[in-house]
Amino acid sequence: MKKTSNASESYLESCRDEFWQKVFRLETDYLIKHLKGCRDVLSIGCGPAIIESGLSQHGFHVTGLDISQDALHCAPDSVRTVTARAEDMSFPQNSFDAVIYVASLQFIDGYQQALGRSVSILRPNGKIILMLLNPASVYFQKRFHDPDSYVSKTKHTDLQAIEDTLAESFTVHPEYFLDIKGREVSETATVKTDAALYILLGTKRSQLSGSGICRN
Repeated sequence: MKKTSNASESYLESCRDEFWQKVFRLETDYLIKHLKGCRDVLSIGCGPAIIESGLSQHGFHVTGLDISQDALHCAPDSVRTVTARAEDMSFPQNSFDAVIYVASLQFIDGYQQALGRSVSILRPNGKIILMLLNPASVYFQKRFHDPDSYVSKTKHTDLQAIEDTLAESFTVHPEYFLDIKGREVSETATVKTDAALYILLGTKRSQLSGSGICRN
């Protein structure tokens, strides 16, 4: 039987809130749509694997990686879990069809190394999805200076630097997502400051040269 800490139990309890349940549903639906054609998916920084559980229910073979063994103890049995730093993950090359970071990359010390490892473990034409907190959003600005908010622990706020790093190995399509106003949540954000998330959708390039950023 899995044993979890009081902190993990408290976090799971907060996740049952109606607001977060709606956020998780929208994020899960987004991932299902953009992971079409993939089977083996690695989620990096998955925590208790709430969204990953939803993906597994839709037929994806999900592996969740996190530095916290305690958080992984809360993950469902349908998700394979691995305790490791993203910078040091040691999966064989060509192991996955897709790698996802659900609001986790900006909390990883060496995100460049993590992205480099992601390239090697992806199969040819593999997909990567980075769900990034948008520092320009009202949602982020209200929480960044609140020591009780997870947002205050964000280590990387330069989205352009992250995008440039990703474009070294992937063809990248950026878009804004998830309009959050108070406890109201909707999928489409009409302006940049409304979007809680900045998402980078990437496809692994066979020849790693030149810019890989595509903008409409």
